[in-house]
Amino acid sequence: MPLLFYKYQGTGNDFILIDNRNGQFDSKNEQLVSFLCDRRFGIGADGLMLLEDHDEYDFTMRYYNSDGREATMCGNGGRCIAAFAVHRDIVKTPEHFKFMAVDGLHEAEYKNDIVSLKMTEVGSIDTKTGYTFLDTGSPHYVTFVDDNKNIDIVKEGSKIRYSKTFKPIGGTNVNFIQQIDDHTINMRTYERGVENETLSCGTGAVASAISTAIKQGYGNNFTVMVPGGKLQVRFEMDENNHPHNIWLTGPAKFVFKGEIEAE
Repeated sequence: MPLLFYKYQGTGNDFILIDNRNGQFDSKNEQLVSFLCDRRFGIGADGLMLLEDHDEYDFTMRYYNSDGREATMCGNGGRCIAAFAVHRDIVKTPEHFKFMAVDGLHEAEYKNDIVSLKMTEVGSIDTKTGYTFLDTGSPHYVTFVDDNKNIDIVKEGSKIRYSKTFKPIGGTNVNFIQQIDDHTINMRTYERGVENETLSCGTGAVASAISTAIKQGYGNNFTVMVPGGKLQVRFEMDENNHPHNIWLTGPAKFVFKGEIEAE
């Protein structure tokens, strides 16, 4: 039986979306998910998401990396599945709705293919010499460089991702940040699970914006330039210089839909 799918992208971070409210998709089949995400033999995507029912909120989001394994939160994925839910008339009020994900409850706001997503609260922020480490729904290593254009992201990112330091948590995403001005940064990201550079990373943008605010001692509204476009991150800092009320905003666009025979 053909599998109906939808393709969405948020600043170049692309995803396969499946309406799984009937529960027919075999979510435990890692080989199937990996095949669908394969850019040569399948549909091609950075990840796959299932939209499923929730008893209390508008829906549940389940996210899988392109390696086939169910993963931690994806910010751009969350924005894309929010747009998908609006386009499928699954939410009653597109201006503001709620859904559940692996890291907890999220709020979303949709208008003209722009989605704002409220992110999870950040726990401890570990500031080390040369980098910052924090979890914004997914773990992120953030390092500042003078120029990130000529860095071999895959080579340098994989070294950190697979280092002994982060092995206990299954590795980390790695962000190389070039600061443009007090409220603008340029970000390139190596994503675990994809095991490559992606054109954008939502949780990485949030981690990088927060790291920038901590580094310079001020700021709560940032433009994050990524290879696939730009994102906006805003938050509030409390008296202990810790972020709260974190929102990620950017485009989330439908690309195409289709059917595929997949055993």
